[in-house]
Order: sequence, then C-alpha cells, then structure tokens
Amino acid sequence: MTTATAVPGPPPTVLAWRDYDPEACRLPGMYLGELALPGPLPQESDRLWHLGARRVRLPHPVDLTPGPDAERAAATTAALSLVRDLTARAVLVEWTLRLAPAAGDAWRVLSHLQPPRHIEGPPDADDVLAAWRAGHYLCKCLWRQGPGFIQIRDRRFGELRRFTADEPGYAEAIGALAYGAPADCVPRAILDDFRGEQLTLDVGPLAWWLPYRISRWLQESMTI
Repeated sequence: MTTATAVPGPPPTVLAWRDYDPEACRLPGMYLGELALPGPLPQESDRLWHLGARRVRLPHPVDLTPGPDAERAAATTAALSLVRDLTARAVLVEWTLRLAPAAGDAWRVLSHLQPPRHIEGPPDADDVLAAWRAGHYLCKCLWRQGPGFIQIRDRRFGELRRFTADEPGYAEAIGALAYGAPADCVPRAILDDFRGEQLTLDVGPLAWWLPYRISRWLQESMTI
C-alpha cells in the first residue's frame, strides 16, 4: 500500500432547473442555467441543492468503455460521483451512460443510481434501461457510519446483502475511494473485501466507491 491520495477529477458542467417536472421547468425563473462546478467535488451536490436545483442534466456521456487513461478515468469517476450524490438527495439526474457492446449485466452495479436517460453501446440497451427503470428505488445500496462501525445495505441484486465492519481502516478506505483514487491507496485486503461485495468499481487506474451515504432514513431503518 502507498500513502498517495488522489485528487478527484474536475466536476462536470451541468444544466440545472428548480423543479422535477419538465413542464414546470419551462416557466420563467425555473432554469438555473449552465453551471460550472468549481469544486471541491464532495461539496457540489450540496451546493446544487442549496441553489434550488431539483433537476440536473450532465451534458456529456459518462464513459465506462474499457481502457480509460488517467484523465478519462478521473472525469468518469467525477461524473459518477455527482450522479451518486444527487441520487442520494432524490434529485432528478439526466445523464447518458456509455458501455462496451459486450458489457452484459455489468450495469447492475450501478442500478442504485438514478437511471440514465440513454444507454449507449450494448445491443440490448433499451431492455437494460427498461429493467433499470423498473427496478430502481431510493436507498437500494447505501452505507452509514455508526458509533464504531460502518454498515452497507445492498439490494442491487435482489436479496438484501449486509456488510458490517468495525475496524477503523474500512471507514478510512471509504473516505479515500469516495471520489475515485488509485487502487493502491488503500490496504489490499480491504479493497479485496469491497471488490468481492461489488462495492467498488474499477475505472482504469482508479477504484471508485459505489454506495451512497444517507443522513436520514426515508423509511424505518429496519424496513430498508
């Protein structure tokens, strides 16, 4: 393991509106404009929320095709981080996902995120998108930090999967990977645990943390 930390990629520029409904968004004063997100990235979803954004559009596809260099990997994890953080706030995110033609069911690791408007690449993209939309709901894959432990609850694959750890290294690793970081910046054993549970996504040289964090339960915690 190294002690190097990664600087998250630049946040994407977005278009934003004050309402979820496209008809309402056509009314005067509802369009917030094209917003540059100067960072830091962990604060941008909060900034958009406090600006009044309830519908946000990423103008460029999020590219998960194989072989990204460090620059494209950083841009991809930055965009995915914004989608994840806005999903956690129940903001409507309009985005396009680009996958390899032979991606198969790799999309399921992202199925807790707001479904994209379009999927590019796979020949069955329409079927994938329909399945994603039909199965999506809030709190599908989340993590929380309690007193002395972290817990992940994951329903992306049908049944409820729980992952609980009370070693401090796990919370530190989540913090390191939250916005994309070189895989060797966290202990290999912890990363292997996360990969085994499909809680991280490898994007070129970076590993990225998939679950989103919640600050309050939408339902009783035992229901979720």
